Amino acid sequence: MSQSLVDDQAEAALGLARPVETGPPAAPGRPADIRRVLRFLLRRPGLLVSAVVLVLVVLAAFWPDLFTSQDPLKGVPSQNFRGPSGSHWFGTDELGRDVFSRVVHGAQLSLKATLIAVLVAFVVGGLLGVVAGFVGRWVDDVLMRFVDVLLSIPALFLSLALVTALGYGTVKVAVAVGIASVASFARVARAEVLRVRQAVYVEASRSCGTRWYSVLGRHVLPNAAGPVIVLATLDFGSSILAVSALSFLGYGAPPPAPEWGTLISDGRNYLANAWWLTALPGLAIAATVLATNRIARALDGEWARQR
Repeated sequence: MSQSLVDDQAEAALGLARPVETGPPAAPGRPADIRRVLRFLLRRPGLLVSAVVLVLVVLAAFWPDLFTSQDPLKGVPSQNFRGPSGSHWFGTDELGRDVFSRVVHGAQLSLKATLIAVLVAFVVGGLLGVVAGFVGRWVDDVLMRFVDVLLSIPALFLSLALVTALGYGTVKVAVAVGIASVASFARVARAEVLRVRQAVYVEASRSCGTRWYSVLGRHVLPNAAGPVIVLATLDFGSSILAVSALSFLGYGAPPPAPEWGTLISDGRNYLANAWWLTALPGLAIAATVLATNRIARALDGEWARQR
């Protein structure tokens, strides 16, 4: 009798069984995760509409030709001040330019400035908060006093002061808005780093002799990034408002660039006979801001409770 047959009989007598080889296991949880996301969205129609609005704005910013083929800078004077219709969804302005095409192409400038502003605030504010929370001692005191000074100045006033010093233009407006939002990111990042730094697994890693940069990169940053990312999503909406406000005041791209704030500023002189010049671009801004705030609220608490 062979040795393998003896082993099989011994295992059968002891009530043991060899594991069945079924090939490589499937990826765990992927279909379940997709179903969970779809169920999460379908139960919240407002969140689903917000996601659709944000996707449309992003598509309009990067591929405006998907929505309109008309030139946003070309006007037909004989068709000026036409109301919203099938041929001109948002009507025409005083020069006969299609307002819908100007709103769609203006999304590129406004979204570009907003992304730059959020990136500046995220990187600079996050770096200040991480250094202050992880290093501590006098470094924390110095950096937080600087952050307190920034918090004492209203964000719009600080943006105005910075853009006046930097000069006019979309990128300069974005940098000014981003610097004005640095303080809130620094505060949140510092609070999260302080919370994670006192966790048991971080103390255990330090007691094992792990170097500080390894602790920071492997434990502190990944576990402290969540609330800062949620804040970036919230700040996206407020940055759109700030960028549009500065463009409304004339600090953005020079005419005839179709920035959203500039469109509202140009249309305010014709409110009596052409309400759509101001109302419809303003509606686009409001819809984008509300959509980003709704998504940020879902990321902040609703998704965590669902999981």
